[in-house]
Amino acid sequence: MNWSLSFEPFFSWPVLIALLIPVALLALAGLWTRQRGAWLRLAALAAIGAALANPVLLDEEREPLKSVVAVVVDESQSQTTIGDRADTAQKVSTELEARLARFKDFETRVVKTGRASSAAENAQTRLFDALDGALRDVPPSRVAGAVLITDGQVHDIPENPAALGAPIHSLVTGQPDEQDRRIRFERAPRFGIVGKPLEMTYRVLSTSNETGTVDVRVIINGEEKFIEEARIGRETALEIDIPGAGRNIVELAIDPVPGELTDVNNRTIALVDGIRENLRVLLVSGEPHSGERTWRNLLKSDASVDLVHFTILRPPEKQDGTPINELSLIAFPTRELFVEKIDDFDLIIFDRYQHRDVLPILYYDYIAEYVENGGALLIAAGPEFAGNQSIARTPLISALPALPNGQVIEQGFYPRLTETGERHPVTRGLEGSASEPPHWSRWFRLIGIDRPDGEVVMQGANDQPLLILNRKGEGRVGMFLSDQGWLWARGFEGGGPHVALYRRIAHWLMKEPELEEERLSATGRGMRLEITRQTMADEAPPAEITTPSGKTFAAQLGAAGPGRFSAGMETDEIGIYRIANGDLSTLAHVGPVNAPEFGDMVSTEEKLAPVASATGGSVRRLAGGGLPNIVPVRRTGAASGNDWIGLRTTNDSVLKSVRRVPVFTGLLALGLMLFAFGAMWYREGR
Repeated sequence: MNWSLSFEPFFSWPVLIALLIPVALLALAGLWTRQRGAWLRLAALAAIGAALANPVLLDEEREPLKSVVAVVVDESQSQTTIGDRADTAQKVSTELEARLARFKDFETRVVKTGRASSAAENAQTRLFDALDGALRDVPPSRVAGAVLITDGQVHDIPENPAALGAPIHSLVTGQPDEQDRRIRFERAPRFGIVGKPLEMTYRVLSTSNETGTVDVRVIINGEEKFIEEARIGRETALEIDIPGAGRNIVELAIDPVPGELTDVNNRTIALVDGIRENLRVLLVSGEPHSGERTWRNLLKSDASVDLVHFTILRPPEKQDGTPINELSLIAFPTRELFVEKIDDFDLIIFDRYQHRDVLPILYYDYIAEYVENGGALLIAAGPEFAGNQSIARTPLISALPALPNGQVIEQGFYPRLTETGERHPVTRGLEGSASEPPHWSRWFRLIGIDRPDGEVVMQGANDQPLLILNRKGEGRVGMFLSDQGWLWARGFEGGGPHVALYRRIAHWLMKEPELEEERLSATGRGMRLEITRQTMADEAPPAEITTPSGKTFAAQLGAAGPGRFSAGMETDEIGIYRIANGDLSTLAHVGPVNAPEFGDMVSTEEKLAPVASATGGSVRRLAGGGLPNIVPVRRTGAASGNDWIGLRTTNDSVLKSVRRVPVFTGLLALGLMLFAFGAMWYREGR
């Protein structure tokens, strides 16, 4: 029973005081002047005041509340993949729950953290976030403390752990003598120029006092490039060449040593986006014409292209006697372009060019050889391609995908995609191609050819080839059999997608990876692996996937559009996935790069020692010592000892009911007041 005294006056306190003060002053004045009956008058006044104040005795029935104990179990990958740490944590958690259940003063809340679907949560061990979530609805006065069961590798230790207001005890799994080597990048730029050296630095670390050197394997996009020697503990410089545009995975690996804790952190990676230097394009226009500016403007507007453009304004046969020094034209530097610097160009475009002795006949051999050795050539043909001075009548014939048949078809037609063109990355999905007729303007000229060699991706009048793409040796050749593309650029009959088409043609010829017909790509988005397969085939075989831990499984690729197949799946491992599909293979990294969770994996007491010191808790290893005893302690007492951990109890309670007992009401109050007034009158009457 909890008795207490309370007042419930019939008037508000200000009114009650205003009524009693004048009477009290008179009674006190009587005492001061020693009048007869002054004490009796004061007693009568006190009886009136007590009756008006209405004192009440309260009997409260309360239910004591329990203190809340948070048990946070670390289930991160460093805890669950090494030795018997996970089994130890599970056994200790079960036993700890059983012991706490014996105390009626404690409420236990168990939180398991570390197994999450998001990349951010998998990257780090965040025990204090889990602890905050478990105690969010508990007032500080009811927090008994927390017990963390972990390997000690915690990445979210707060700056002020004492703000919890209760002891935090850490029970550390693992062995005290664990040894481990690891490697990490110290400086790894995110971007690099394709084919140019990129400088990086890394460091090999060891938990022991190990010295000396270690061999480091340098692996780029899954292919081992070279092995170099690094001194343990010292920052080491590394220089690599970026092999290609787009995402490149640079991986460093060291071999495990006997007795090492784990080899998971014996690898480190850096994701480097390869950037191609400006592509050099040589555009040679055989004569001024309406479509000449279309190619020039497009290539000049492309920030990734350096354009060199020449237009033949004065062919050699035009002899009118004008002295050379009076001509304002620039001489065509044929030897410099086609002999000395031809290999500097990524693409050569002949735009309505015809052979009129501007180029020596031998130079066409050089151009054909340039294509065989990996160069790119585009023929933008006009009527001259079907004439007697066609470049098809030169040694360049060996590089061309088709020969003219002498016909020039002059009639209106809609350029259309062929069945091959609907799947080819150059023409696939061109805006306006899905309707019939296509939602773009007509053209009015087409150059006839015979026996095209390569892939016909667009066709014109009478289903004749319009755009041909072909591989020749190590290089590529394209042939556009109309000079009417400028109608799209000028908006004739609504125009058409000339920018997308011309740019894709140019970049396919210059071997842009994203425009390859047969291409396998994969990327990691958070903890999701996404695979895309481009192919000219009607279907794609299942993709064979190898996880970072070496497990393999197959994933069926579903159609994602003409020539495209894809698959996506959630994963639970962070690291490099290897994907194979037919003759193609690729790599993808899922999750955060070099996540802290896979850095230092040796169990430790050092990181949580400051937390224990600030909160009055403790840090102790489970190996050899077992689970310590649990002792309820007061809020001001010590919370740990050699073989015990203390958890605070609370004085908080819940009010269940209240019983009121009025003190100065009824016959008792009436009798006391009558006695006081009667005594006062009796005394005054004497």
